Amino acid sequence: MSSGTDPLLALRTAIKSKKEITYTNDAGPTTSFSAATHVVLAPAISLPKSTPTRLRKPASNSTDPQNQPEDFIPLGAVYLAWLLRDASGAEYMKQVRENGYTGGFVSVTERKGVADWLEETTQLLTGLIPNNTESTTPPGTPPQLRSATSLPSTSTLSKGADATSTPLKRRYVADHADMEVVKKIRANEIELQDRTTVLRGIKPNNFNSVKVAFADKLKKLKESGSGKHASGAASWASAPPTPDPKIQARKAKNQYPIIMISSSPTSLVTMYNVRRFLQDAVFEPSQDARTRAVSEGNARAEDVVPIYRKRTTIDPSGRETETQTRYFVVDSAEALAKFGPDAWERVVCVMTTGQAWQFRPYKWQEPKTLFHHVKGMYFSWTNDPPNPKIKDWNVTELKIDPNRRHVDKSVVAHFWRILDQWTIAHKPSLMQG
Repeated sequence: MSSGTDPLLALRTAIKSKKEITYTNDAGPTTSFSAATHVVLAPAISLPKSTPTRLRKPASNSTDPQNQPEDFIPLGAVYLAWLLRDASGAEYMKQVRENGYTGGFVSVTERKGVADWLEETTQLLTGLIPNNTESTTPPGTPPQLRSATSLPSTSTLSKGADATSTPLKRRYVADHADMEVVKKIRANEIELQDRTTVLRGIKPNNFNSVKVAFADKLKKLKESGSGKHASGAASWASAPPTPDPKIQARKAKNQYPIIMISSSPTSLVTMYNVRRFLQDAVFEPSQDARTRAVSEGNARAEDVVPIYRKRTTIDPSGRETETQTRYFVVDSAEALAKFGPDAWERVVCVMTTGQAWQFRPYKWQEPKTLFHHVKGMYFSWTNDPPNPKIKDWNVTELKIDPNRRHVDKSVVAHFWRILDQWTIAHKPSLMQG
């Protein structure tokens, strides 16, 4: 072995040549790496396993592996990392301990990088110091001009009147390895797009033919001048009539959905606590809410309670829009009659306590028929047993915890989610925002 042989380059060359790497010890060739003292990388290159390489240990800043070998990883440990590159982390660490490399070895996280560098998959390796014997000239650089072919001096050019040629310039030759890296990068490149560029096509589209065909059809319809075709075409081509603002305002005013609750004193949700429960997502016992209302001077509960709910919608472009939706809550048919003859068309939810007498003044007195036209909700305590009366009523049961108020938000959110799904499916015109 030459004294100038670099262990890492010799190992890299041996791996690239795909020739078998063998081991030897004082007794001769051996097949056991742990029993070997030397690694035979080529017929003329046999290096001790303890030979320091140019690969520094993670906590070291040394730059001289010959004078400070304890700061560098030995050849045997580097070779072992490549040999067990596909083994599991546990198996690799077991082999490291059995071969005595507990003081200096390639870590599990750095094993792949070392293996890629040895197989020339990458040219970068963390912790590798430069080789003093390696040339710093980039690959592919043309040779320098020597003295025999040096550039002519100024005096020589002035003397030679017929000298018209210019000195040769260094031509850049791209490194083949760099070109391959660039190709891989470009192959995996992803062009960033936003909501505007994603709608752009790969070529411009001309819709002039559609415009011409549309104009010809309109012209023929107008020239016909008789029958329903002419009147239909004229009305279709003309602008739609402007709707009456009073009618539109009245229609919009009557589109607020209505929620009916039970007037039973045993109901968990009453006119005293319904606003704080559905609007603020905080459940307050009905008796406590009534006591608070009386102390504030409100002895009687309102017969109509407006509920303002904030809804967040996301359009196809990803923009969030927050709107406020209004609901009205009533607990009797008399209060519902204040909304006009079509009030039942706006009822989206009925909260029941499981008592059939609640439905006697309703438009639909039979529970199965009623909950076919509106969404039924049944609130109960979490520790209450199932109510057998509502089993066949097609209602959704929601549980309220008597003590844990932090779970009220999830209960109310579940209530609104169920109600929105039902309204969209059965009465979509009442969904606002």
